[in-house]
Amino acid sequence: MTMSRSRTPRVALTLTVALIVAAVCIRLGFWQTSRLTARQAYNATLIARLGEPSVPVGTLPADTATGHYRLVTAHGAMRYDRDIVWAPRMRYGSPGVNLLTPMAMPGTDTVVLVNRGWAYSPDAKSVVFTRWREGDTLSVSGYVEIWGQDCGAAAGASLPVLCGDSATRLLRKLDRRAAERIVGFPVAPYLIMQTSDSVLHADSVPARVEQPILAEGSHLGYALQWFGFATIALVGGVALAARERSR
Repeated sequence: MTMSRSRTPRVALTLTVALIVAAVCIRLGFWQTSRLTARQAYNATLIARLGEPSVPVGTLPADTATGHYRLVTAHGAMRYDRDIVWAPRMRYGSPGVNLLTPMAMPGTDTVVLVNRGWAYSPDAKSVVFTRWREGDTLSVSGYVEIWGQDCGAAAGASLPVLCGDSATRLLRKLDRRAAERIVGFPVAPYLIMQTSDSVLHADSVPARVEQPILAEGSHLGYALQWFGFATIALVGGVALAARERSR
């Protein structure tokens, strides 16, 4: 009787630890399923918007969330003298930058930045801008991206290192205020990710941006793993407790 009672705390401890481990694993499993659900919703939005006809960028709604990923066209004069490098940007393992060029919008001093694509850069932060100039006036097509980052580019203060470098026209984060500081003009709430030329067909033309990839990631696999770990913890805990009681 005394030996049986002495084992009771150990049995209880074994079951408690097993339940805690299982609860944590189950929570992580549901976290992964929630991420999968969010990814599926994102993919559904992406499919819907990329499947709609292209519209002129000037007709986009004021609500940037509604316009995100819409296919657009634009025509205007390019301000290559205000080019920005968005860096670092990798492409197939090679270091480089993306070239953001202001396009003048008729009837306003606001410019829309066009991500003309990727250019090789050994240091992944600088290029010879003149090498990558195209026509003075361009017609471009692509999809809409929005300014979704904040690097603390306060008005009247020097540009934080996290944001970029005004002197070299380097932008590290997609922060609209930082871009305006570098460009020197009001910047539209949208960017155009130019996809009209999908391959690098000339040394002087950047490799155009590819459309967003539709993928659900590994969330389902991770969820099943966590649920499996929870099952192992419960079964193993019960087995250990039963063995302890039978001694």
